[in-house]
Amino acid sequence: MPSSPADPAPLALRRSVTGPLLVLYGVGTMIGAGIYALIGEVAAAAGLFAPLSFLLASLIAALTAASFAELAARYPQSAGEAAYVSAAFAERRIALLVGLLIIASGIVSSGVMFRGFAGYAGGLVSFEPWHAYLGLALLIGGLASWGIGQSVLAIAAITIVEVGAILFVIALGVVQGIDLPDAPPAFGSAEVAGVVAGAVLAFYAFIGFEDMVNIAEEVKRPRRTLPIAILLALLLTALIYIALAVVAIGSTSTTELARSTEPMTLILSQLTDAPSRWMSYVAMLAVLNGALVQVVMASRVLFGLSRQRLIAPWFGRVHPRTRTPIAATLLVIGGVFAAAVLLPLATLAQFTAMFLLIVFALVNVALIRVRRMDMAPPTHFTAPRTVPHLGAATATLFALASGYQIVS
Repeated sequence: MPSSPADPAPLALRRSVTGPLLVLYGVGTMIGAGIYALIGEVAAAAGLFAPLSFLLASLIAALTAASFAELAARYPQSAGEAAYVSAAFAERRIALLVGLLIIASGIVSSGVMFRGFAGYAGGLVSFEPWHAYLGLALLIGGLASWGIGQSVLAIAAITIVEVGAILFVIALGVVQGIDLPDAPPAFGSAEVAGVVAGAVLAFYAFIGFEDMVNIAEEVKRPRRTLPIAILLALLLTALIYIALAVVAIGSTSTTELARSTEPMTLILSQLTDAPSRWMSYVAMLAVLNGALVQVVMASRVLFGLSRQRLIAPWFGRVHPRTRTPIAATLLVIGGVFAAAVLLPLATLAQFTAMFLLIVFALVNVALIRVRRMDMAPPTHFTAPRTVPHLGAATATLFALASGYQIVS
C-alpha cells in the first residue's frame, strides 16, 4: 500500500563504499575460496592448457559482466538482477524468481563455505561441526549487521591477504623458475575438448561480479563507479588466475594437482622447502571472506525485493543506527546455518551455479529489451551492441553444460 504524505520516508542505506573498496569487494568475491580448490580440477580437465581454460572462461564472463555494467549504470539499485528483469519484462513474478534464485545461491554458497571452514579447522582442533557453523553464523551475521563500511573493510583486508598469498606463489614461481615445455604440445580435438571442459569449471571461479551490483545503494556515485569497478575487478581476477595456472602446471604435475585436496599448499611445497602449511590458514580466511560477501549480497537482494514491493515490507527496513537491513541479514544467516547443518551441499552447489547461469542469460536478454524500449544510452557506460546477444548465448550453453555435468 502506498505511503501517505504523513508517513516518514523510509531510511536509506548508507553510501560509504568508494571505487577502490568496491574493486576489492569484487576481486574478493571472485577470488574467494574457489580458486584454492579449483585450480586442481581445471588442471585435471585441461592439462597443460589450463591457462587457456581460464582465459576462455574470463572472456565469456566478460560478456555478461559488460551487460551487468551497463544495466548497473541504468538502474543502480539493490536486488539489481530483479530490477533489470522487471524493467525489461514488466513481469513481477519473473523479477521475484530471479531475486530468489540469487538469494538461494548466496545462502547455499555460504553453507558450502561454512563446511569448508569446518573441514580445515577440524584438522587443527577437535569439535562438533555444528559448533563451528554456529560460531561462524554469529561472527559473520554480527559483522554484516554492524555496517556496510565495516563489512567491506573486512572483506577488502582479507582480499589483500588472499591475493597477496597467490601473488607470492606466482612471484616464487617466476624467481625459482618453472618447468614449461620447450615446444608447445600438440593441440587437437581432444585438447580442445579439455580446454572447454576446463573453462566450464573455471567459469565458476569468475562468478561473483554480479554480487557487486547488489550493494549499488551503498556505493558513492554508483552510475560512474559500478561499471568501472565491475570490469576492473574482472580484469584483475583474470590476470591473477591465468598467471597462477601457468605457475601451477610449470611446478606440479597435473595428476598430483587433480588428486590434491589442498592444491595451493601443494604448489607452494613444490616451489620452496620452507613450511607451506600457512597456505591452509589463508584458505580458511578465504572461506570466511567468501561467506561474508555472500551474506551481505543476499541480505541486500532481500532488502531490494522488499523495496520493490515483491516481498514483505519488513525486509526493507533499515536499522537507524547501523543503517543496515537487520531483518534481511538475520533471515539470510539463519538460512546459511540451516543449509550447513542439514543439506547435502555438493549437488546443491552445482544446481546453484546452473541457476546463476540462467539468471545471467535472463539479464543479457533484459539488456537487449531495455535497449529496444529506451533508445537513450546510459550516461556513463554502454557495452558494445553484440555483447548481450553473445552473453545470453554463452550463458545458456554453460548452463546446459552444467546441467549435463550434474546428471552425468
